[in-house]
Amino acid sequence: MAYDLDLRLRVISFLEEGNGVTKASKIFKVGRETIYRWLSRKNLEPTKVKNRRRKIDIKELEKDVMENPDMPMKERAKKFGVTASALSYRFKEMGITRKKQLLYKERDEEKRAEYQKILKELILIYGVASLVFIDEAGFEEFASSV
Repeated sequence: MAYDLDLRLRVISFLEEGNGVTKASKIFKVGRETIYRWLSRKNLEPTKVKNRRRKIDIKELEKDVMENPDMPMKERAKKFGVTASALSYRFKEMGITRKKQLLYKERDEEKRAEYQKILKELILIYGVASLVFIDEAGFEEFASSV
C-alpha cells in the first residue's frame, strides 16, 4: 500500500524545516530508506503499478488442463491473460509437473504383436544366440563399416 501524498508532503516539509531524517522517521512512522527515496524523486505522487499480480482461478485452470492437456504453456498463459512464468508458478503450487511420456507416442500395438510373433518364430528356427538387434536411431546417413 502506498503512502498518501499528504503524508509525503508533510515529511518533506518537516525535513525542509531543518529536522533530521531519523527524527522524521520516528514521528511519521515511515522507514528512513523510504524518506531517502522520496527526497531523490522529482514527483512525490505515488507511482501507478502497470502489471499487477493476477489471480488465476485454480478450478478453471484445472478444468482447462483436463480438457486441453497438450496445450503449450504460452498459449494457455495467453488464454488466462497472464505470463507463462506466472502460470508455471501456479502449476507448481497445484503440484502439476511437466509432461512425462513413458511410452513411445507413435506405438502401434498391432505391428508390435506381429513383430513379436515373427521374432518368436525366428528364435525357434535359429536360436537366441543368432539374433542381432540394431538400433537405427544412432546411425548417420553415410555410416561406414570400419
